[in-house]
Amino acid sequence: MNIDQYIKNNTLKILVKPNSKKTKIVGFDEPRSALRVEVAAPPEDNKANLEVVKFFSKLLKKKVRIKLGLKSKEKVLQVY
Repeated sequence: MNIDQYIKNNTLKILVKPNSKKTKIVGFDEPRSALRVEVAAPPEDNKANLEVVKFFSKLLKKKVRIKLGLKSKEKVLQVY
């Protein structure tokens, strides 16, 4: 899957499902225009957010931070 096609204006919209077996991209949600991502980390103590940042930083080989949605399943990532 080519993730670069989903990055618009250096932002990437994602939908996160925590407590999964493995951290991975599972598809694209058309109505919300967001990537669906399963995260192995639990949603407590910011662990899922840290896992999302680490996963996308490694995948894109760029700096990534959460711009919007720190306490939501819907997040907007800033890609540098």
